[in-house]
Amino acid sequence: MAAKKKTLDVNIMGRTYKVACEDEEREALLVAVEYLDRKMTEIKSAGKVASAERIAVMAALNIAHELLSYRATPGSFDIDALRRRMNSMKATLDEALAAEGL
Repeated sequence: MAAKKKTLDVNIMGRTYKVACEDEEREALLVAVEYLDRKMTEIKSAGKVASAERIAVMAALNIAHELLSYRATPGSFDIDALRRRMNSMKATLDEALAAEGL
């Protein structure tokens, strides 16, 4: 029998999403969710973007820009930790977009 995937309920911009998450990734996912929620809330508060999909895309672009800025400075961060964080954020975004029917 296949093992049941573990899920975690997370809250992003007032909406709850179920995200697949192993126990050892829980803390990293929660940090990523908090970071993403903060970025999306900042964008929403600025009032220039209305839909959740557009807010998510703008947040992803901002985070990608941050990543590329860090990459320009070798040795400035832990790439493995960043990959885990990005995978967690991708899973969260996938869940958010799926909930929107996209």
